Amino acid sequence: GKIENGLIYGRGATDMKSAVASFVAASLKFLEQNSPKGSIVIAITSDEEGPATDGTRAILDWMNKNDEKIDHCLVGEPTSSKVLGDTIKIGRRGSITLMISVSGLQGHVAYPEKATNPIPPMTYLLESLIEEPLDTGNKHFEPSSLVVTSIDTGNKADNIIPSSISSKVNIRYNDLQSKDSILVWIQNKIDVIRNKYDVKISLRYRNSAEPFIIKDRKFPDLLKSAIHRELNINAVASTSGGTSDARFIKDVCPVLEFGLIGEKMHKIDESIEVTQISALTETYLKFIELYFAQFESFKTK
Repeated sequence: GKIENGLIYGRGATDMKSAVASFVAASLKFLEQNSPKGSIVIAITSDEEGPATDGTRAILDWMNKNDEKIDHCLVGEPTSSKVLGDTIKIGRRGSITLMISVSGLQGHVAYPEKATNPIPPMTYLLESLIEEPLDTGNKHFEPSSLVVTSIDTGNKADNIIPSSISSKVNIRYNDLQSKDSILVWIQNKIDVIRNKYDVKISLRYRNSAEPFIIKDRKFPDLLKSAIHRELNINAVASTSGGTSDARFIKDVCPVLEFGLIGEKMHKIDESIEVTQISALTETYLKFIELYFAQFESFKTK
């Protein structure tokens, strides 16, 4: 990191190396004055935005094989929106990527009747996917969203009708949907287009996260209390945004997410105010203090 004018610059300054630093500093401060009955484990992993097999998943697999248990977990994702502490995450939407391919028959553009252009059926298929929302959301989740992320024919010539076209679509879905319901929905759309244009359409998918939400309010309320005491802010509990490694941790224990303002994450000159990191550290410290003061009531039976 490079510090200039009260800002620390560097890749991950916001997402989420500063949260790691705050976790470490807060834990050390707490342990200097306390001897908790339980343990504090700081898991620093990578691979969250890649295949996601060699990071948190690997640690959880190791813990399971070695009979190590987690009672609760806090993830330092940059959850704050405008002001530090204004938002915590109590759940997340699911994420599924659809990979669609339409196969036609290559030919010369001057003789379209001798070819089967795969572009129109793909165009109409994508239009049918985005023309109406999957749902309108519910009390805990915003509406499911669908975004077309790529369309490609691999065609570099302007006088050739391509033989195929591929497209990727990402859907962030709430608990009104499921992987299976989405696949049925899109397959019905595909069947309509396939029958209309008499083309071959293939579908592959990668479901990288299932939607989840913490229904027990005691753990989130503890975090909100720490935020209010240190930052004098009433945090809003949300499930918006992308996914995180909480998608794996939620299978073994209750998990929350709280961290810095995420406005500059993944951007050029990613940076955060040093004072914000200090404030985050003190809030994490207060959270740890409150947690261990009530550890016996929180501890998983």
